Amino acid sequence: MDVLSSRVLIHPKDIDVSTAFYRDTLGLAIDKEFPGGTVFFAGNGSIEIVGTGKTGPTPDVALWLQVRDLPAALEELAAKGLDPVRGARREPWGLDEAWIADPDGTRIVLVEVPREHPLRTDPR
Repeated sequence: MDVLSSRVLIHPKDIDVSTAFYRDTLGLAIDKEFPGGTVFFAGNGSIEIVGTGKTGPTPDVALWLQVRDLPAALEELAAKGLDPVRGARREPWGLDEAWIADPDGTRIVLVEVPREHPLRTDPR
């Protein structure tokens, strides 16, 4: 299999509310828009908000978004009225994580890779 690109598709209950959340609250840049959907840049991947969901989120699925500075990201979100579902903490595997949720309750894991962690390749 030769994968050329990938994206996560989210079918929200209210497309306008979810699109505004990913665009305005998270501040993700728009890659493309089309009738019935919006695709956002998310690091090396994409998040597509499209259509209308019927069943809602599952705790078995989460979006994982790596950020450069977790405390700064949480401050930025708090200034926009978004409080974390679970505050920042160092996980047993060595990553700093906090959880937020989108308007439908989809869990979004915000992750900072600490300087001393073996996954860290960028010294900034």
